[in-house]
Amino acid sequence: MISMWGEQQSSYSYSVTAEPGVVNLKGHSMLQEEAIALVHRFADAVNAHDVDALLDFYAINAVTASPVYGEISGRAAIRDSWNKIFTLFPDWAGRLNDVLVDHDRMVFMGTISATDRNGWFGQPPTGQRIEYRAAVVLTMANGKIVRDERIYDLSAVLQFIEKAQLDRELRVAAEVQRALWSRNPHGNEFCEAAGDSLPWHAIGGDFFEMHGLPSGDCGITLGDTSGKGPAAAIVGAMIQGMLSVEVESGYSPSAILSRVNRRLSRRGIEPRFATLVFGVLTPNGTFVYSNAGHNPPILLAADGVRRLETGGRILGAFGESTYEQETVSLNKDDTIILFSDGVTEACNAQGEEFGEDRLISYAIANKFLPAADLVKGILQSVTNFSAGAPQTDDISVTVARYRTAGH
Repeated sequence: MISMWGEQQSSYSYSVTAEPGVVNLKGHSMLQEEAIALVHRFADAVNAHDVDALLDFYAINAVTASPVYGEISGRAAIRDSWNKIFTLFPDWAGRLNDVLVDHDRMVFMGTISATDRNGWFGQPPTGQRIEYRAAVVLTMANGKIVRDERIYDLSAVLQFIEKAQLDRELRVAAEVQRALWSRNPHGNEFCEAAGDSLPWHAIGGDFFEMHGLPSGDCGITLGDTSGKGPAAAIVGAMIQGMLSVEVESGYSPSAILSRVNRRLSRRGIEPRFATLVFGVLTPNGTFVYSNAGHNPPILLAADGVRRLETGGRILGAFGESTYEQETVSLNKDDTIILFSDGVTEACNAQGEEFGEDRLISYAIANKFLPAADLVKGILQSVTNFSAGAPQTDDISVTVARYRTAGH
């Protein structure tokens, strides 16, 4: 074996070292330096995309076998195959790891990389850089290649393409989901509200929205669907759609949750469960809410802190569930914080949870920040606490503050 550790000095060159000596080729002898020189020239021609130089290595009736192009023979066909590769993949490049020489055969082993701009194996292009292992078996005669057989790790290529396509689809789905969220702060003469989320995956099961209601009131929602990833995100989007229809009706929060629960429980889908808080803030400071099994929102009022727990069961579990509601009178600058369990259950490297106490302490200390800044600060506080430790849930926060009418 001739070990070749290829350090790429540029896109198309190799620096090769090897032990001095002689390689035996059954009846012939070739200095290792000669074998290395041949390998070096071939590698340079490949990485330079120099088809004319490559053809000089082949015998007139040489045969090339590839899992991509099948078996072809003759220099003209071989020229076409190299031209196709370099046209489809303008940045196609190889890196040699080892070369084995035995009798009249030389085996090149290494990696190939290229950007998938035109699509492989009938798949649409991903635009991603693909790297895969390859081996090339060269049969030599009179110093020329008479057979060039290429072996690619196609399973890795296909897996990479499929993953890249899935990642692209998830990015598109994430953009759609972000478009569904009311990420821009909502404000009117009596209400200031904002929300944001850090999905565990590209897309998540949490959802939130600030509704401008026909009555002039402000509706506030934050929910969390069971499960993770795309399925949970789809269910969350469906619930958002249901809510968008129901809030236009003028029904009370408890009635709206009852109606959404019935519609969701009739769907034969999994996951179909969700927790949800929905409340309506009026210009005179009345906040009416109902809580369907969600983490109780925190009310920061002048006279202290309380949790908003009134409501009922989670959505989708029982079709005939009913929900209670509570009416709370807010004073100027009273603030309501809605959050998902991903906030309080976020863990640091020691397995300690962020918890409600830290959330409340941060919120009290920064109570008079604008709503959007308070949301951002809470999310950053959770991120700092976890310090890169892996999380297992989406992290979402919505803040609504009462300004008083005309202020």
